[in-house]
Amino acid sequence: MPILQLLTSFPTAVPTVLLAVLMIYWLMSIVGIVDLGDALHAHHGHLDGIDAAHGATDLPDLHSLAGYLVALGLGGVPLSVVASVLVFFTWLGTALLHNYVIVYLPLETVRMLCGVAVLLFTAALSIPIAARVIKPMRGLFVKHVARSNSSLVGLECKIVTGKVDPGFGRAEVADSGGGINIRVWASEPNGLRKNSRAIIVAYDETSRQYEVQAAPDSIH
Repeated sequence: MPILQLLTSFPTAVPTVLLAVLMIYWLMSIVGIVDLGDALHAHHGHLDGIDAAHGATDLPDLHSLAGYLVALGLGGVPLSVVASVLVFFTWLGTALLHNYVIVYLPLETVRMLCGVAVLLFTAALSIPIAARVIKPMRGLFVKHVARSNSSLVGLECKIVTGKVDPGFGRAEVADSGGGINIRVWASEPNGLRKNSRAIIVAYDETSRQYEVQAAPDSIH
């Protein structure tokens, strides 16, 4: 069968149209008209960029969709990537079966029924194939969230200045791969000196300073 006729006749025409739409989307992404970051991330049940609570009441449950994708092994990458891989393998399988099987069937009705069955079969088959293809891509879409200032409250730190008073002090918080140097203060009198161990008890957004107290086991 000629390639143009194959692509524009049922059942191959269905995934062909979907593939064309996705190609347009990717072209728009490349030139910056749409943002790939707006796509849904189906990872551990979370959807990046979309809050279902702000959607219209007739919108589908997007968090449930993310859960289904994760269960099928299709999580951890943008939904646009998932859709592209699924549609591509559905299109490829449908085109092959259309060209080598369906065109040789005798009746139009039989060809139509077989076309529907082929679409369902290739769509289902594309899911495990897509899961294997997507798996090594997940590392490309990992999001690293920076630690907030308030998240340090409750952690232990080491004083690095000679003393700590209500207006002055520095400390170091142990972190993976290094340390975080922060501004600290403490009410007087206190026994905080260089290399003393302290606990961060509060963070002041205005002064951007952490209030510290001597760690219990360092008080003599």
